[in-house]
Formats: sequence, structure tokens, C-alpha cells
Amino acid sequence: MQSNSLKSNRSFLHLRKSVFICGLICLASALGTTSIAQRGGKAEPNRIEFKRGATSTTIRGTVRGGEQAEYVLSAKQGQRLTIKLASVPAKSSVFDLRGPDEVDLGLEYDANYDYSAKLPATGDYLIFVSRPTQAKGTSRYKLTVTVR
Repeated sequence: MQSNSLKSNRSFLHLRKSVFICGLICLASALGTTSIAQRGGKAEPNRIEFKRGATSTTIRGTVRGGEQAEYVLSAKQGQRLTIKLASVPAKSSVFDLRGPDEVDLGLEYDANYDYSAKLPATGDYLIFVSRPTQAKGTSRYKLTVTVR
């Protein structure tokens, strides 16, 4: 009788140990996923939307070091897109513009402060705001986007 009791006690301890180890593995993987998302995960770009009846909006933000702010804007072929970027310190932020399917529109990424052109295609346009250098520092920017 005692041997059956001893066997069932060992089985129960083994089961508890296995459940504990599985729990630790699940917890570690959940925490690891969270920290990866916080450090290297790619966030969705902020969608630029205009108030009803408006054709322009202004966005204020900050980029530090090598950070990049990303915005997405829906527009139609033939519309005129105008982008104006002001920053403090002066010219401490630049922007890049990509067309639908991230087609490069040929802008010089390190020197863009103003842009105005008719759009070549209908779809989502991506605007990336960053500092022209990877060095330490902060830039406060004002991005004005107009579509007509």
C-alpha cells in the first residue's frame, strides 16, 4: 500500500514541477516578446486626416538622435501635394516622401524642407521625418501638409 502512495506522490510532484517549468517558459517568452516590440518593433505610421472641408493640416512633433516619425496620407493621382517643414533648431529636421507601394519619388532625403508637386498615382503616400544626422540631439518640427 505504501509503495502505491509513494508512487502517486512522486507522480504528483513531477506533474507540479512540469507545470511550473512550462509556466516559467510561457512567462519568459511573453516578457521577451514585449521587450522586443518595445525596442525594435515597427509601429504603424500615423495617419494624416483632414478635418471636414479642410485641405491642410499641421502636425507638431519631436525627433531625437536617429529616430524617425512616420506619417501616411491618402491622395489621388493629379492632386497637388504641398509639404512644408519647419524645425527648431533651424533645419534640424528633414523629410522623405514615398509614393504608393513605397515608390521613391526622388527627393534628397537630407535636404527636404518644402515640396510641391502633382501626385503621379492614387494611394497612400508615406512621409518620414527625421534629423539629417544620427548624432545626439533633438529637433522639434512643424509639418504642414496640403492636398488640393
